Amino acid sequence: MVKTIARLIKESGAIEFGDFVLASGVRSRYYIDIKTATTNPEILGAIGREIADRFAFEMVAGVAIGAVPVAVAVSLASNKPYAIIRKSEKEHGKAGTIIGDVAGRHVLLVEDVTTSGGSALFGLASLREAGARVDCVVTVVDREMGASERLEKEHARLHALVRVSELLDR
Repeated sequence: MVKTIARLIKESGAIEFGDFVLASGVRSRYYIDIKTATTNPEILGAIGREIADRFAFEMVAGVAIGAVPVAVAVSLASNKPYAIIRKSEKEHGKAGTIIGDVAGRHVLLVEDVTTSGGSALFGLASLREAGARVDCVVTVVDREMGASERLEKEHARLHALVRVSELLDR
């Protein structure tokens, strides 16, 4: 299934070459657009099923915006609830950075793409602050640029469905 996901990502045109500045601030000669790729129900469904089948959890969570569709797909495939982690607390309505009750639950954090791990670290800290137990992060694509090592320092293991080296191996 992982090879199928890699093939679907490639076929979707999600890998673009050029000059890009990533969210981490790093410049890159390629961009992996999982956000657009996951608008395709075949790709999103395959990702959701793969994660739901491979990992044990009580609840899944994703940082807005890119990981939210992945969290929803995993939730639907596993029939388990999901949570959304906002990048910042909103100033109207209900306060808080997390939508969903994560307290006391074993939560699986999902990401669309990891580079340095900044978004995943933010999600991990937010979930733990809200009382969740989190020790695993699953990313659709790991750019292999330090996210795994940074998460390990926070006692969380990174699992990638696909590594960038597998996607760029032509």
